[in-house]
Amino acid sequence: MLLRVFEQDAYADRAFRTAAEGLDERERAFAQRLAYGSVQRMRTLDHAIETLGRRPVRKLDPPVRAALRLGAYQLGYTDTAVHAAVNESVELVRGARLERAVPFTNAVMRRLSDGIMRLLESLPDGPLKESYPDWVHEVFVRVLGDEGALALMRAMNEPLETVVRLVRGEPSPSAQETDVPGAYRVERVSEALVASGRIWPQSRGSQLAGLCLGSEDGERVLDLCAAPGGKTGQLRGEVTAVEIDPARARELRANLATMGRNDVTVVEADGTALPPELEGFDRALVDAPCSGLGVLAQRPDLRWRAKPLPELQVALLRSAAERVRPGGTIVYSVCTLNPDECEAIVDASGLRALPLGDEWPAFAHLTRPEFLLTLPHVHGTSGFFIARLVRSTG
Repeated sequence: MLLRVFEQDAYADRAFRTAAEGLDERERAFAQRLAYGSVQRMRTLDHAIETLGRRPVRKLDPPVRAALRLGAYQLGYTDTAVHAAVNESVELVRGARLERAVPFTNAVMRRLSDGIMRLLESLPDGPLKESYPDWVHEVFVRVLGDEGALALMRAMNEPLETVVRLVRGEPSPSAQETDVPGAYRVERVSEALVASGRIWPQSRGSQLAGLCLGSEDGERVLDLCAAPGGKTGQLRGEVTAVEIDPARARELRANLATMGRNDVTVVEADGTALPPELEGFDRALVDAPCSGLGVLAQRPDLRWRAKPLPELQVALLRSAAERVRPGGTIVYSVCTLNPDECEAIVDASGLRALPLGDEWPAFAHLTRPEFLLTLPHVHGTSGFFIARLVRSTG
């Protein structure tokens, strides 16, 4: 999985799903911890390998690099026996037919086993120790200050709560109610209940974005960038869901069918250049593509590939506003905390914000309480910015 993510630019969740086929539940959980952790902690692991191994990581053969990252992660962040971590890393290199690199791998792993814990403990608090790009840390400091940024980085290096949305029926006896209506905290997601359309895996932050639209039966509702469909499934009324990517549109249709939402019309189109017949909507949801800095706990590889998308976000929001009737409501949401993709986009849109902080005080934005901002280290859920806007009647 590490080879596919770092050498072939694959997505971690998809690469792991393929790699873990055939593993039992216990093996799968351990494999996921190692794979996701090694991707997530890549910056810190590479620092340890270079410091103790005295060789630039970029100059190593990819299988050697991946094996050392896996081994270093086990030595630094798990209770795996030292000899097992060393031996397995060496065997991975041998299995890749790089016999000439076996002595080097063995030597570096032994140096890591002797020194990695002291090295990790000696690192100053910050993006190197917590394994984030400097620019992401700078965004977090800008929003939350030094202490808040550190708390957020630490929170997103650990698993967040597991939450599902109740689609229909009654919640399972072990499910716990939360402060978001319809959202239940569970020990694990039951694939059987998902397949039967009773629940849908969806964080409280994500569910909050869908709830804020407040659509009602009889209203015409536009959902831009709709895949994979979690929020789409929350919306009431006559829903038109737009998705530009054909593969994601197929996934969207399948997910909506699983949720029993065969009443949603799925349109394959560019959200910034909508077909002319899509107009006169009462409400619109713009859950825009973004840097994803609020969901780094769930997406281990995203911190290394994330980038802000402000031009696209402004274009999508303005496109939706043009297709909503005067006085209609638009919700803009992104799973990031970056102000350049959050409040700056709303300010640039020219739309008027309707207050959300009074309605959901626990999630009110720290400095702009007309908006909502869920924070992983404060609320225990994914980070979402949510604004409810209105198109002027003038």
